[in-house]
Amino acid sequence: MTVRFPELGCYGLAGHAAAPDLVLDEARRAEELGFGAMFLSERFTTKDAGVLAGAVAASTTSIGIGTAATNHNTRHPLVTATMATTMHRLSHGRYALGLGRGFDMLFDVMGLPRVTGAQLEDVMGIYRRLWQGEAVAGHDGPAGQFPWLQQDSTQNERIPILMMAIGDRSLELAGRIADGVVLHTFFTDETLARAVAVVRRAAEQAGRDPGSVRIWSVLATVPDQISEDARLVKLVGRLATYLQGYGDVLVRANGWDPAVLQRFREDPLVQGITGAIDAVGTTEQLLELRERLLPAAWLAASATGGADQCAGRIADQFTAGADSVILHGVQPDEVADVLTSWAAARPTDLDELPANPGWMN
Repeated sequence: MTVRFPELGCYGLAGHAAAPDLVLDEARRAEELGFGAMFLSERFTTKDAGVLAGAVAASTTSIGIGTAATNHNTRHPLVTATMATTMHRLSHGRYALGLGRGFDMLFDVMGLPRVTGAQLEDVMGIYRRLWQGEAVAGHDGPAGQFPWLQQDSTQNERIPILMMAIGDRSLELAGRIADGVVLHTFFTDETLARAVAVVRRAAEQAGRDPGSVRIWSVLATVPDQISEDARLVKLVGRLATYLQGYGDVLVRANGWDPAVLQRFREDPLVQGITGAIDAVGTTEQLLELRERLLPAAWLAASATGGADQCAGRIADQFTAGADSVILHGVQPDEVADVLTSWAAARPTDLDELPANPGWMN
């Protein structure tokens, strides 16, 4: 199969998924449509990152595979390093390990330490040493104390690491140490351009080639061909869920009015919804959220409308400086027409991007 759009990615099992086997058909269809990469998020229900990545690798031959994201504190470093090495070989080099900070409140109730930038830098160094066949002896650092870690002294694997980033400190860290960066859904074009600049500047200050870090924009893509109820879930429900969980970070990144977020959180409608809004919110509730609590300008940080309009919004991401774009929140077939429109307009210089989502060349 030929990767027609190495610059485009999609998510497998977008949102909440009770039937993980659906990822097999989604991956095959994404590959048929020409997507360059499929990303796999992790939820502590039926979405284990390692299992899903293995399933995608086994059911495809050319599409890149990215974990976006898992958290380093939920697995021992040797276990995560082994997962990545296994995926690297199983997929013949198509895999990128993605790490993020996660949610402090969730880690608190799970009894896990909160993730810090120092931990991420430390654990990435451990992974890379293990992949190169080194032994990590007597390690005592932010990621923990490890008397002896080693995989195989004969191996010398090149496995890219992606970082998920929203705020400036995470963006700067990613620019210093990551091979690729996955930004966040509902970034305005101005925020995207600023985030790209932060990553590139941090890479340059660290003595790296700023263009060697692959930056993925994550674009909520909700074309008109999807039913109205589904569009409400994928757009209104998704943004509302982010505002529930870590709205302060997203609002601060976009320069949005925090008073609007406060009103959203304090509203009886929102407080009366127990659970993630994109999972349990009714059509009536989502409509009220759109009309009364969520500014149109916030929802506009997305791709909506017809196929040509959505393709135009993809182009906007490249204009703002992104190297690649994830069409977020949809199944591959839901954006088939968008891909047709994009094919007629995309720059041909994007053909040189590798399928592995963690590499630029």
